[in-house]
Amino acid sequence: MSSQDWNKLLFRLLGKLLIFFNFKLMNRINQLLESKKQNILSIYFTAGYPELDDTEKVIVELEKAGVDLIEIGIPFSDPLADGPVIQQSSEKALSNGITLSRIFKQLKDIRSKVDIPLILMGYLNPIMQFGMENFCTKAAEIGIDGTIFPDLPLDIYEKEYKSMFKQYGLSDILLITPQTSAERLKIIDKAADSFIYMVSSASTTGTKGISTDILSSFNDKIKQAGVQSPRLIGFGISDRQSFKNACQYANGAIIGTAFIKAISREGDLKENISDFVKSII
Repeated sequence: MSSQDWNKLLFRLLGKLLIFFNFKLMNRINQLLESKKQNILSIYFTAGYPELDDTEKVIVELEKAGVDLIEIGIPFSDPLADGPVIQQSSEKALSNGITLSRIFKQLKDIRSKVDIPLILMGYLNPIMQFGMENFCTKAAEIGIDGTIFPDLPLDIYEKEYKSMFKQYGLSDILLITPQTSAERLKIIDKAADSFIYMVSSASTTGTKGISTDILSSFNDKIKQAGVQSPRLIGFGISDRQSFKNACQYANGAIIGTAFIKAISREGDLKENISDFVKSII
């Protein structure tokens, strides 16, 4: 039996044991949510960007700068929700030669360098080609805490993958928008096992500005539905003021496009990362 087969067997046995004792695995995301209730800063970046081998460097520098959570984007050529800036970073990363297999190789020793919660965010096509259980095995091996798949339907996730994710200690982050019905908010809240990704508007990433009126109305709708899960707001957050504003309506906020722009600039990558985070917190 290969080492990969042994790892799969080990994770299956551990997962079944946890399920048997009805134990909710406290991964790093849940630990963060327990220890920090407000002003959580999550940063999204594209793996393999700006240069192919920058993935690990960006993660290490973000933790040093004081970020709470990192979303590692898996580049895909046909994204659903990414705006022009993130699309261009994905195109560049793909042309650099990044692949899902290479991301796992780049991050094989990441847990010897950082303790911060790490999430892999991407679209189902490359995941399914890689194999869902193979993906979960590799993610667990390198210390990934969760996933965000915007095009994975909740019913399919719960029917086919939820038990697998639990076995491998992975939290699948679910998304809601201002258009999400109250009934569906309750369903998503019940299904969530860490935080809910609160999309600020029905648009792509990189939306200019964020409407306080929309956020306020959205937050009221969430409260009326009785949602109890922690929430982080994404889309349209780009600076200290929009971050602070978003944090009034959730436990924290996610910044992607503005950060991609920051690391696209000329100059030292480490300094660009540090300067950007300082400008937010």
